[in-house]
Amino acid sequence: MKIKLIALCLFGFSFLHTASAAPQIEQWQTSNGVRALFVAAPELPMIDIAITFDAGSGRDAELPGLSQMMHAMLNTGSGSLSADDIAETFEGLGARFGASVSLDRSSVALRSLTDEKLFVPALQTFIAITANPSFPEKDFLRIKNQALIAIKDSSQRPGDMASRAFYKAIYNDHPYAHPTQGYKHTVESIRLQDVKNFHQQYLVANNALIAIVGDIDLQKARGIAEQIATSFTQGSKPEPLPVPTVADDVRDIYIPFPSQQSHVYLGKLGIQRGDEDYFALYAGNHVLGGGGFTSRLVKEVRVERGLSYSVYSYFFPLLTPGPFILGLQTRTDQAQQAAEVSLQTIDKFLMEGPSEEELSLSKNNILGGFPLRIDSNRDILGYLSLIGYYQLPLDYLETFNDNISAVTQEKIRTAFKKHLNTEKLVTIIVGGPDGEHGS
Repeated sequence: MKIKLIALCLFGFSFLHTASAAPQIEQWQTSNGVRALFVAAPELPMIDIAITFDAGSGRDAELPGLSQMMHAMLNTGSGSLSADDIAETFEGLGARFGASVSLDRSSVALRSLTDEKLFVPALQTFIAITANPSFPEKDFLRIKNQALIAIKDSSQRPGDMASRAFYKAIYNDHPYAHPTQGYKHTVESIRLQDVKNFHQQYLVANNALIAIVGDIDLQKARGIAEQIATSFTQGSKPEPLPVPTVADDVRDIYIPFPSQQSHVYLGKLGIQRGDEDYFALYAGNHVLGGGGFTSRLVKEVRVERGLSYSVYSYFFPLLTPGPFILGLQTRTDQAQQAAEVSLQTIDKFLMEGPSEEELSLSKNNILGGFPLRIDSNRDILGYLSLIGYYQLPLDYLETFNDNISAVTQEKIRTAFKKHLNTEKLVTIIVGGPDGEHGS
């Protein structure tokens, strides 16, 4: 009981890094070629491990929802261990297991105390359920039913409806067009053998990246990475995803829904990870719609006209071009006006770029908030996985502030004109009566 209490208390707090400077990242390859990244964090007796795979929902092929279902089943059994056995093991050791799926990648993670009596069995269980899950049929049926319930619930939420319509409009038949949870008909079609096949194809050593953060030394981290990597079959890395293309027939989409609030999305294809214009777009978007109450969109849409409580924009770079997204909620009778004001604000920003004062304020805000991005083991672990998966420079965190500081007004104007042609923007409005867009 004492062990559990300590662990739960530690889980409830951020794991502070001693310095605001970027953490020192160590990198190597295991004996079977798996890339591993490590940051020592001796402040607390904890260790965080994440294994990232090129196995996101973009790999679902004809069965959207398959990756998410497979990952949801990892902790339901391995060898003689049942789902209850696994849950009781992690709980008794004060450890936590998690799995997540996004468009590009999937991740399985372990958090544990570093005490050998606790960590060793936690790691063994983590490896067993990740590398050698048994996928019991009874749990497959249960999880499949849960997925269908979640999909039905999502289909009744206007925000989710707007998001699905947005991704479908800009990605057409590309794998990114489909939600990670899939659709009712595709999830119903998933067989247990499909789940097993997906695991066998994608959760393999040649498709894996290991990230470790915690109160251990480099030698210990190397040993852990080796133990994890050699537990997986070698396999092969999948072929790159296709590059999405901009649709020729860009159009506005209105979806009626019985609600007082409308969800509005504007956007288009943006950039992929590693694009040379990333930092100019990041700093510029902070002025446009990423800087909260100081952003132009908030001033124009909320402050000046009272059309929405919240409005935002961001670039979402992926392995292939990800979207630029502008989102807001407003009264159904104001939805069209809010969309038009947002578009006008973007157009004005494209012509003028940020003022010197706006850019200075945004830079100070970004630079001042940087230490908060890396103030916990979990934050650092996330960045290690990001850097490793997207093949970003190892000094990405170390040079982040310098790259932001180097952004100029001209760089922002050039980057935005290159990547944000408003004639290609899709507008999605969900909410309001059939046949009416609002005034």
